[in-house]
Amino acid sequence: MGTLPRGQVQRSAPFVCRNVPATVSRQPNAERGSGTRPRAQVKHIVYRAGYDAGVQTDEPVTILTVAKEAGVSKTTASDALRGSGRVSEATRATVAQVAERLGYVPNGSARHLRRASTGTIGLHVPEVLTRSSYYMSFVFGVVERAARHDYDVTLITSGQRRPRPPRVDGLVLGDPLGGDPVVERLMATGLPTVSCERFPGDRQADGVVWSEHAEMLTRLLGHLRSAGAARPALIVAGDESDWAASLHQGYLGWCAGQGVAPLVRRVSFDATGDEVRAAARDLLRSAPLDALVCAPAGAATEVAPLLRESGGDVLLASCVDSAATRLADPPITAIDLRPREAGASCAELLFELLAGAAPAGTQRLHPIELAVRASTRR
Repeated sequence: MGTLPRGQVQRSAPFVCRNVPATVSRQPNAERGSGTRPRAQVKHIVYRAGYDAGVQTDEPVTILTVAKEAGVSKTTASDALRGSGRVSEATRATVAQVAERLGYVPNGSARHLRRASTGTIGLHVPEVLTRSSYYMSFVFGVVERAARHDYDVTLITSGQRRPRPPRVDGLVLGDPLGGDPVVERLMATGLPTVSCERFPGDRQADGVVWSEHAEMLTRLLGHLRSAGAARPALIVAGDESDWAASLHQGYLGWCAGQGVAPLVRRVSFDATGDEVRAAARDLLRSAPLDALVCAPAGAATEVAPLLRESGGDVLLASCVDSAATRLADPPITAIDLRPREAGASCAELLFELLAGAAPAGTQRLHPIELAVRASTRR
């Protein structure tokens, strides 16, 4: 993830502060290929000179300091700030006010040390997809949810070759590709693992967050049919991804049900714009078609100018929504995969596994949506 920028805090009294491990807060930029630099909130232990409300504060402000000032035990103060234990609302409010006045911030490093925890989870995405706005939003969702649990996130890509397992408490795998040796090694570490979509290999993650992609594509194809399209074609990546395989099978099933001959062109998972446009040209030459569905992220905006140049009345849709599809002229109908929410769901399930609140084998459905726009209206 790189070195986090150091933060600063301002207090009304003179102080010195020492940085401790950071909690990262990310905000996604929906533009494809661009992204604002992640901002980090760096926790501090605050040292004050002199006295504050009668309490000598030339020592670090600790939970014991807060407890003494609030007139409660250390355990009561800790329970009050964590929202646990049998603590009255009045006591909880008093302790919180004292903690805020003294500038107390919990020492996350010490807490993780007591739990024999690294305080970090690992996040793996295919290296070719780190340029994708979908996966950037997914990453932000994981990081934001991890921050709520006072955890940091280490980004792992398939381009890395590690001689040892990552020093993390658990792993989130974003759309793992079958045959990826890095994913295979990560799955073999024995660390608790959650995947976004099922892993097409021999192993399975301890938890899975998945979506009904085939069903949503069937709904999209039905919309195209109602708009007058009788021969929709599909550009899709290979079956090494559970997402792409689900789309492919969903399309073939719809064609069989409608008695329509499939028109499919496969592209690589990291297909360039040239490769996608070549697939579209091949489809236009091979048979009459009146609609084109592009599965890979960014593919629909790559072929839109080509369809206009061809002069045909071809409806266009995408299986991945983005700012580019929303801002296209005309705006492109797309499936909204809600990547930020998917990332947050994966991270939350991992923390439940780590806490023993969810059993291994848990699967959760992540809802997705169809956004109908002008590109599929006649």
